[in-house]
Amino acid sequence: MEKVIIVGAGLVGSLQAIYMAKKGFDVEVYERRPDMRKVDLVAGRSINLALSNRGWKAISEAGIQGEIEKIAIPMRGRMMHDENGNTTFQQYGKDDEAIYSVSRGLLNQKLMNCADTFSNVEFFFNHQCLDLSLTNNELTFLDTSTNEKKTVNDGKIFATDGAFSAIRKRLMKTDRFNYQQMYLEHGYKELTIPAVEGGGFKIDKNALHIWPRGEYMMIALANEDGSFTCTLFFPFEGKNSFESIKTKTDVEQFFTSVFPDAVALMPNLVEEYFENPTASLVTVRCSPWNYKDQIVMMGDSSHAIVPFYGQGMNSGFEDCTVFNQIFEANNMDWSKSFKEFSDTRKKDADAISNLALQNFIEMRDLVADESFLLRKKIEKKIYSKYPDKWVPLYSQVTFSHTPYSEALANGKRQEKIMDCIMAKSNIEEIWDSQEVEDEILEMI
Repeated sequence: MEKVIIVGAGLVGSLQAIYMAKKGFDVEVYERRPDMRKVDLVAGRSINLALSNRGWKAISEAGIQGEIEKIAIPMRGRMMHDENGNTTFQQYGKDDEAIYSVSRGLLNQKLMNCADTFSNVEFFFNHQCLDLSLTNNELTFLDTSTNEKKTVNDGKIFATDGAFSAIRKRLMKTDRFNYQQMYLEHGYKELTIPAVEGGGFKIDKNALHIWPRGEYMMIALANEDGSFTCTLFFPFEGKNSFESIKTKTDVEQFFTSVFPDAVALMPNLVEEYFENPTASLVTVRCSPWNYKDQIVMMGDSSHAIVPFYGQGMNSGFEDCTVFNQIFEANNMDWSKSFKEFSDTRKKDADAISNLALQNFIEMRDLVADESFLLRKKIEKKIYSKYPDKWVPLYSQVTFSHTPYSEALANGKRQEKIMDCIMAKSNIEEIWDSQEVEDEILEMI
């Protein structure tokens, strides 16, 4: 059977290995890092992930849903924490809808284990991609455990090697290849709320906790062991920033004044703040995603996005299902499938990239705004009464399989309608009236 070469054994690469193995291809997966199943997961280098409908569909179609459900914790809404420690719960969707907290490391290990159950899948760890010859589709790797070079060819290449992809770096030298990267002025740092001694959760495990503070915020997602992985999204420079907090006293004073209820739950705050790395947030866009019928990029290698819509992993997993559908529709014709996937998927990747950037503002600021909350309350009412006419943008993105570009367009139309409604001088008094309802329906 024909060989498939996957560069990158992260989340998308490991899942794509399963999809290709199920079709009978001989699959070789090359990864520059050691086998993460044999080493301790490095603390401070991961944002917990929010698995939603698009990701679950990909996992289900790969036949591994039961395995992943074992490590997924449902989150039914946002739990907002104000500066006085008061909390407010905002439900995400309908009563039966939730997103799921999963550890990136544990999920990656599960996907590798599932891929390893196929006899036609082989992993090669400690293999750094050094070069790619496009004339003969030959990859050169350095085995960092032996310091020996190895060449690999005779296979279709899937590049799933992340935001700083070695494969994309080579394709950037080809004619008419477009590339853009943009960093946020904010970075992030991982912190921890440990489990209750003896086990258990200190705060509600079935919510995504947010401490919105305007120019910055902290979030927390539950882990299986009772702990929470917290992520501080913070400016690199400025008055309140990574640059401005330099000493143990700085950390204690800042967190006590801004996140008082969280500080009480974080006994290792100071140590983690200085020991855990500060990481940057990058958006990557490029085109085309394929090179002839030889190479195609998926996931972060083709469309890295910031994490504020919880769709980075989900969009990468959806790449796998979309490619699979296209591949089958084209009777496994590589040339047609690579080009069609590249041509049609990019607009959806660009859409979720834009939405993720927009949602950062919503999460850190607007979720605590009374006008914003009223807008959401009106939308929820219309959605519950007329689900065939109105679906909130968040629900379209998170709880449906509507293409991201369509969801974005629908969201813009709905935003214009809600702008008109919210402009009414007495909207606070009449928001629940038949008059407002009729006006919305008329504009729809």
